[in-house]
Amino acid sequence: MTRLNETHDPDLRSWVESANVAGAEFPIQNLPFGVFTTGESRPHVGVAIGDQILDLTRLEDRGVLRPAQSASVFDTGTLNAFMALDQSVWSKTRRDISRFLSQSSDEFRADAPLVQQNDAKLLLPIFVRSYTDFYASLEHALNVGKIFRGEDAALVSNWLHMPIGYNGRASTVVVSGTPITRPCGQVREAQNAMPDFVPTRKLDFEVELGAIVGTGNKMGTRVTTAEAYDNIFGYVLMNDWSARDIQLWEYQPLGPFQSKAFGTTISPWVVTREALEPFRVSSPSRKTELLQHLHEEQNNSFDIRIDVMLAPTGKAHSVISRVNARDLYYSSAVQLTHHASSGCAMETGDLLGSGTISGKTPDSLGCLLELTRDGRSPLRLDADSRAYLEDGDTVTLRGGCQGHYMIGFGNCSGTILPTI
Repeated sequence: MTRLNETHDPDLRSWVESANVAGAEFPIQNLPFGVFTTGESRPHVGVAIGDQILDLTRLEDRGVLRPAQSASVFDTGTLNAFMALDQSVWSKTRRDISRFLSQSSDEFRADAPLVQQNDAKLLLPIFVRSYTDFYASLEHALNVGKIFRGEDAALVSNWLHMPIGYNGRASTVVVSGTPITRPCGQVREAQNAMPDFVPTRKLDFEVELGAIVGTGNKMGTRVTTAEAYDNIFGYVLMNDWSARDIQLWEYQPLGPFQSKAFGTTISPWVVTREALEPFRVSSPSRKTELLQHLHEEQNNSFDIRIDVMLAPTGKAHSVISRVNARDLYYSSAVQLTHHASSGCAMETGDLLGSGTISGKTPDSLGCLLELTRDGRSPLRLDADSRAYLEDGDTVTLRGGCQGHYMIGFGNCSGTILPTI
């Protein structure tokens, strides 16, 4: 069931005029959380509003906003302390911020601690406690399975019964704008008996939706899909960079390892689960009935459109794909429920990647492995072509929800640097 409140009112306006412009990525209905710094200042927590950032650390210092009563939660340089609070506190804080910024409020307009986004450096918004990457798109799983294992063995037998995942590297999750160095690894060419240790020749991107756990569960306990949905604080756009030639050699029998460990980029603004409520949709119909503990009694997916843009060095970007998170076979709530189903403790700051999001059409594929059929059909980019990413290429994910207003995430961008 969609749970709306006054913060979702499509007629709500802010006295920050840039938030009221048609198509604005950060209207007052969004209010995503992030972490930023200006000059040499310590990191502050803020929310995006129009082309500004409302500084929550300063509001907390003034006593205007006190989510945790006596304790400070916006002075640690990450969102973790705030995300660890009760879900009712998340909602109340969001309502308070909305009231502060609404047109009808002159409570502190003259002295509001606003910072121009262009004057701020956006930082990694959370301390990533752990990172798990799933494989939740049926179309992607089928396409990759055909490339790696052939038509008859494309989908492994367990895929339709649970969201498949693997534990990634939290240490290399970085914020948008951080360069990605081309990794080296073991690659074995088909004609060779032995592998070589070389820079990857098949560097790829993967369009994903990242879910960030706010409220966890204790070790030895489980959560329902409804509880899992509520336990997620918010979402980010995510690019899980991948080295396909390294992956092909290493992925059996335990899955990806070094082919994924070198870098994962997330967008700087965490869009709250509550902001996405008006855009909830059902997951695609099941081909096989899931076991009872994974059943969803409500719509837990979102209509989030994401464009993929590729720009060679010094050249304009080209939109090479458009995907939608509503196509994910397994929602983030099902992913989280499955993760905790063994009694695994999920904790504040855990990041769950959806895996590559792909649709059914040729222009809705979420990685170059699919778009170019493993390099056999290179993409045309004006005077350039790409089978896989080259040094100097910049990949940018951008998107959000569009209805009576826009809910944006900001850019999720990274540029490829040569191997060191």
